[in-house]
Amino acid sequence: MTLQEIIDSSDNIVFFGGAGVSTESGIPDFRSVDGLYNMKYDYPPETILSHTFFMNNTEEFYKFYRDKLIVKGVKPNKAHIALAKLEEKGKLKAVITQNIDGLHQMAGSKNVLELHGSTLRNYCMDCGKSYDIDYIENSKGVPKCECGGIIKPDVVLYEEMLNDDTITKSVQYISNADVLIIGGTSLNVYPAAGFINYFRGSKLVIINKAATSADKNADLVISEPIGEVLGSLKI
Repeated sequence: MTLQEIIDSSDNIVFFGGAGVSTESGIPDFRSVDGLYNMKYDYPPETILSHTFFMNNTEEFYKFYRDKLIVKGVKPNKAHIALAKLEEKGKLKAVITQNIDGLHQMAGSKNVLELHGSTLRNYCMDCGKSYDIDYIENSKGVPKCECGGIIKPDVVLYEEMLNDDTITKSVQYISNADVLIIGGTSLNVYPAAGFINYFRGSKLVIINKAATSADKNADLVISEPIGEVLGSLKI
């Protein structure tokens, strides 16, 4: 079956995506050859993006964060737009994403489960007051709340737990789906990648430029850029 046929014949689709969904919007992938993990900093990005580093070297964390994770002026690409249309048509039940850029919502998707949080939301660690991305971008050094507390991005750092509610809902959607489309992820990041093991539906589709550990179980594997693949669908 083609992807078009699979989509045409189902109205219970769930999409599980990663960094590859956003690279076509100009957001760097963490693990690709020219991705963030291969850039030169005083510390490896994995260290900088950890809870311990955030607590102990907050100013250094924010230097990297402003430089690399606040991405302004980016627009949703064909993949984001196609997924929003599928939801609007009642076919797609949820987008489960490992991305923190908010592009799915910008494209019009309503039911988006953000496993790793979002750079668009930030909060004071003392009083809980919310701040937007512009406040972080325009602040100097360590961004502080009006109460004096340190502001933290609502992003799940290494060593931190994923949100329980988001996990529960994601597993629920995946286990109830008829079709699961996995896109733009190498399925190397756990625990998120393990969620796909809950899928019990009829068709598993993988759209990713590189091979993944789930390819052998898939009904359809497409090794093309996801924007082109989803953008060419008739929805």
